[in-house]
Amino acid sequence: MWGAMGVPVSVVAFGAHPDDDDLRAGGSAALWAGRGDRVLFVSLTNGDAGHQRLGGAELARRRRREAEEAGRELGVRYHVCDHADGRLEPTLALREEVIGLIRSARADLVLLPRPWDYHPDHRAASQVVADAAYMVTVPNLVPFVPHLARNPVFAYVRDGFTRPCPFRADVAVDITPVTDRKLAALHRHSSQVYEWLPHNAGRADEVPAGEAERLVYLRRYLEGDARAAREAREVLERWYGPAGAAACGWAETFEICELGRTPAGDAELRRLFPLPAETARPGGDA
Repeated sequence: MWGAMGVPVSVVAFGAHPDDDDLRAGGSAALWAGRGDRVLFVSLTNGDAGHQRLGGAELARRRRREAEEAGRELGVRYHVCDHADGRLEPTLALREEVIGLIRSARADLVLLPRPWDYHPDHRAASQVVADAAYMVTVPNLVPFVPHLARNPVFAYVRDGFTRPCPFRADVAVDITPVTDRKLAALHRHSSQVYEWLPHNAGRADEVPAGEAERLVYLRRYLEGDARAAREAREVLERWYGPAGAAACGWAETFEICELGRTPAGDAELRRLFPLPAETARPGGDA
C-alpha cells in the first residue's frame, strides 16, 4: 500500500559509511519497500578506511559490493559516493552533490544523522545534508537537476548522545516483523559486523566462525533498537496504540529536523513513514 495513501513515497537516507543507513533505518527501509515506496540509501564515503587489514581501493570495492547486496536484502537502491573514509568535509561541492541526489530522487523524506557524534564523518554528513535543506528548492543552484517545488521533510536518525541535547523521538516505527530482514542486510556488511567493528571494540575473539552462529551473534546489533522500543513506549502508543506498543520488541525512531518542511500533522507522518493507517485501539483492533 503505497505511502499508506496509494501514492509511493520517495525516501533518501544519508549516512557517512556504507553500513550506517542499515544500522539506523534498515528495518524501516524494509517496511517502506514492502508497501511499494522508493528508498535510496546513500553512503557519502566509500568506506576505504574501515578495516584493520584491508584499505584503499580493495576495501572500497568490497564495501560497495556489500552495500549492493544489503540493498537487495532490504529492497532498496544503494548509492556509494567515492569520497575517502575518515576525510569527509562539508564542502560546497559535496553539498551540491547531495542536492543533486535529493532532487534526482524527487525526495519526500530525507533521513540524516544528527550533528553531535563521535565520528567526524558522521558530523560532516549531518552538516552537509542539513545545508542542502531548502537549497533543493532554489532553481539557480545545481541547475542541471530540476529543483523541487517544495522542501522535503527532513528527519534525524536515532543516536545515544545527550550533549548539547538528547535525541527526541517524534516517530517510532515497529520493526519487529522485519528484524530478520535487517539482520540479513547487516550480515552482508561482513567487513564491518564480523571484522572491523569487533576488532575496533577489542572483541574480535567473540565472533563465531560458522554461518548459523554468526546470525545469532549478529542480533547484538539490534540492542539499540530494543532500547529504542523501551525508551519510546509513549511515542509507539501514539502510532500503534497501547497493545501495539506493548507487543513491539524493536523499533527505529526518528526526530523531525526543523530545517526541512514541517509535516502537516499525523496524517502526513503516517504517509511518509511506514506506520499503520490508524492507531490501534486498546483492544488491539485497528
